[in-house]
Amino acid sequence: MSPELIAAAVQLATAATFVIIAAVAFRTGTAAQRAAEAEVERQGLPAGVLAANKVRFDESAAEALVPLAIAAVLVVLAVLNLTGTPAGRIGSWIFQPILLVVGGYVTVSQLRTTRMLQAAFAKSDDERLHTLNVASFVDAATGAYPNWLRPLQVARLVLVTAGSLLIIILLVIAARNS
Repeated sequence: MSPELIAAAVQLATAATFVIIAAVAFRTGTAAQRAAEAEVERQGLPAGVLAANKVRFDESAAEALVPLAIAAVLVVLAVLNLTGTPAGRIGSWIFQPILLVVGGYVTVSQLRTTRMLQAAFAKSDDERLHTLNVASFVDAATGAYPNWLRPLQVARLVLVTAGSLLIIILLVIAARNS
């Protein structure tokens, strides 16, 4: 198998994770938000405390465009790499490091929601947040998503980090061979 073919396959797999996760977040995010708010109310706080502190599990159509745009760029780069177009290699060398950093950070933050919110709430001036059981409302929200979403998020993390590095290496090898 050629390095370009492997690089393109990794790019297409990464693109697929962005599309699927965006679709799931858009489709089930409202239910996740309601579940989190219901848990917050069960703990004796108003549901609006989450919105007041910019904690959201739902996703608007506009917000879904970002991962879809990333997926589109990956598909274009994959096609260019499959056809051996130099622009695909150069574009990948530019885009993959950006994806590695930004995509890695976003995915890690999605996987560490509870810890990040606990830390933010502990520093908050809003005393109500100090009493909130963050793990409970995050668990309630994540329970609204399909149970296969978390493994897919982990797969996306691997693809945007190790996969990006692999793509860069493969395309350097391909450049040397041409």
